[in-house]
Amino acid sequence: MKKQLPDIELHYCTKPAYRSIIEHNPNVDKLHSVDGSLFRLIRQLRAEQFDYIIDLQHDLTTSLIKTLLGTRSYTLDTPSVRTWFYLRWKINTLSPRHVVDRFLETVRPLGVENDEQGLDYFIPYKDEVEADWLPPSHRHNYVAFVMGGRYVTKRLPLPRLIELCRKINYPVVLLGDKEDKATGDAIANALGDELIFNACGLFNLNQSASLLQQARVVFSHDTGLMHVAAALKKKVYSIWGSSTPQLGFFPYKTPYVLLEKTGLACRPCSQTGLGNCPLKHFRCMNELPFDFEVKELRQKKKNFE
Repeated sequence: MKKQLPDIELHYCTKPAYRSIIEHNPNVDKLHSVDGSLFRLIRQLRAEQFDYIIDLQHDLTTSLIKTLLGTRSYTLDTPSVRTWFYLRWKINTLSPRHVVDRFLETVRPLGVENDEQGLDYFIPYKDEVEADWLPPSHRHNYVAFVMGGRYVTKRLPLPRLIELCRKINYPVVLLGDKEDKATGDAIANALGDELIFNACGLFNLNQSASLLQQARVVFSHDTGLMHVAAALKKKVYSIWGSSTPQLGFFPYKTPYVLLEKTGLACRPCSQTGLGNCPLKHFRCMNELPFDFEVKELRQKKKNFE
């Protein structure tokens, strides 16, 4: 929008937890967030006297905001019925488009077209991770593994995490939050500190993005940092469990390899993830094949060994 409509003033409204994703973006003139009362936020937004609202969420909260502001708006088309059929009956009538392309449909009436440059992510200088923040074995060449994730059914179980890291056989930096630290420690204990550096809970979001930026390749569950890696144009080995790429959230405009157990009648069982496998067998992760080859590491692996 900033490239194609250079005279616009662009504001962004999001939840407080997501401010750090947006606040260093030079294309955003002002950032708003729900901090306490929703109606206080609406008063603040009304004072801005916006010409247009772009609603990328299309839920009850954004619908209320749009109604009370009374400003002309363009709203994301959410294929809720088709998604329900896919999740409930495994009948996939969804468009193969990525969700980002559906986002862009909301600004098409303003004359904005996809520039085909993919996503972007801006890391502030203060959060750029220096090489000496890492152990010597990981300072210049490593694989980043986003092993965290909010929901159990989107994460590999511990034995399979260990198996995957052993398969990679290259210095690995594990990324996740404090809740993932114990799992990361178990992986490091199984494979050794020379192979595994457990960074879970040690770095903030932007620092984690910096670690992704410096990695040779990225392995990731279907989670937010996977999309950050895509924005940084990293090759992503994308791991899928209870959800599927057909829901529109695969890595966008970057090289990627899908790691998933296809042919299961129970997939997908959820769009966002669940606390446990509804059928108790968790075949989507327990039987996920690791039959890939990371060609980008072959020469470097020889030097490492």
